[in-house]
Amino acid sequence: MVSKLFTGFSNWVAQASGRPMTFALSLIVILVWALTGPIFAYSDTWQLVVNTGTTIVTFLMVFLIQNTQNRDGAAIQAKLDELIRASAAQNVFIGIEHLTQEELDEIRAHCEARAKAETAANLAEEKANRKAAHAAEKATS
Repeated sequence: MVSKLFTGFSNWVAQASGRPMTFALSLIVILVWALTGPIFAYSDTWQLVVNTGTTIVTFLMVFLIQNTQNRDGAAIQAKLDELIRASAAQNVFIGIEHLTQEELDEIRAHCEARAKAETAANLAEEKANRKAAHAAEKATS
């Protein structure tokens, strides 16, 4: 129950915080604060108000946005896993997000090497096909 409430709240905050109107409202708050500087003689209390406010908002937003990012990442990963599972791709890649960075780097290097080898093989095949087509054209002319 609490998890669903927090999820709903964090989704709402993430959506609201990314809107232009929210940015405009924040900008207005900062401008009002800046314009009141001379009224309060740029006192320590005047500075403390904005410092405290921004610190609190930042501290709370970190957790809310991280929650949203974690769920988005997990949802995308689940979708990718299903695409891998349902296609001709290698099922061994399902769940690799749980590996260490070193293990992921090793897999990435292996995939890049395979991609380079496949590219080289494709280029060689294209070259051979062009040669064969040229030879066939010569033979028929």
